[in-house]
Amino acid sequence: MAQDRVEAVERALTILEVFDNAQERFSLAELATATGFYKSTLLRLLGSLERFDYVQRDRDGRYRLGHSPVRLARRHLPQRRLEAWIRPALEALAEDSGETASLLAVEGRHAECRLVALADSALRHDLRPGTRWRTPEPDSPALAFAGGCMICRPLAESPTVDLPLWLALSGPAGRLDAADAASRLDAAVNALARRPLDGPTHDPEATP
Repeated sequence: MAQDRVEAVERALTILEVFDNAQERFSLAELATATGFYKSTLLRLLGSLERFDYVQRDRDGRYRLGHSPVRLARRHLPQRRLEAWIRPALEALAEDSGETASLLAVEGRHAECRLVALADSALRHDLRPGTRWRTPEPDSPALAFAGGCMICRPLAESPTVDLPLWLALSGPAGRLDAADAASRLDAAVNALARRPLDGPTHDPEATP
């Protein structure tokens, strides 16, 4: 109902809706164009969103989604079960390979990072959950980025998850060996297939 509307909240939500886009980062001018808001209004709203980590401002002044939207999405039970299933595999891949391991979800020609385990290295692919991109190839969600490469392998389809899922290893092109990465990913995919998501899964937030 009209009397239940809070204009400032609706404006903040309008800003967040802009980030449901293949473009990851936006300048203040781009946000003004997308929302129709004055820059002064945007700065006030973005300040509040930034304080609660719904958006983050990079050094060049461009804005991207913060960690709060992803954190809240994880509260949804299927996502928690998915994380409990995948997380150990990602952490093992990252530790054993020294590269960034991630879970990708694909919708059409767009991919999104759902979960990630970062390599313990100063020189690494700093991929973050919630990052979206347009896939360069129709049969692979691999992200093309300067100085690096990504190797991907599909997971078996599951009725519990409504989008195709892929495991990926990514890192500096001069260090990541494609054949080795593919072998590690194939082993992880096979291991996950032996304990499918649709089988009994421990919910890390369930009460014993």
